Amino acid sequence: MSGPYDPSGVHSVIGVDAGTTTLREADHLIRDLSATLALPPDTVACTHLIRTETRRGTAVSLALPEDGERLEDIWRHLTEMDLAATWDDRSHGPAEAAAFAAAEHAARRSGRAVLYAGVDRLTGTVTVADLLNSTAIDQLRVVGAPLTTPDPTTPILTQDHVRPEWHEGQLVLALVPAVGNTLAPFEVPNPTPCCADHPN
Repeated sequence: MSGPYDPSGVHSVIGVDAGTTTLREADHLIRDLSATLALPPDTVACTHLIRTETRRGTAVSLALPEDGERLEDIWRHLTEMDLAATWDDRSHGPAEAAAFAAAEHAARRSGRAVLYAGVDRLTGTVTVADLLNSTAIDQLRVVGAPLTTPDPTTPILTQDHVRPEWHEGQLVLALVPAVGNTLAPFEVPNPTPCCADHPN
């Protein structure tokens, strides 16, 4: 099964490197860019781990369902924010990590999706059928289980944190068994750092 997302409508992928080091920082960067740039609703924004001799951290990619003047405006704003970025044959700043993120997303080889069609519906508990029918997620995989789609009526405890990943051209969400014959995303929301309970 697959969601209503139509990849043919995505024309351009922009890679951005703001020097983030963790997935949490990259998630915040995507939220900030979405608000600042007023990204279109069907934008697919992903995080990517960067592991090179010169860079250890994360970069992000933005697949935009628009072209033309609006895309030019988004690119101009990114360069004015002085972020390393790449778009097609254009680049701004030291954009090696940004180029990697854009290429991986464009080929749908890798990328952990933070923004995608239907993500706003994934709050509280939803069923397998609801998730697949109302979002861009193409496939569900239960860790340690056979490669079959779970029963459509199975509840999924989203914890308001659902991060599918590109794998061989599809957005795939990893799940684990949870209490009461339910499922939950394999990736949990960021745990509270141990120092949070300590006095300053």
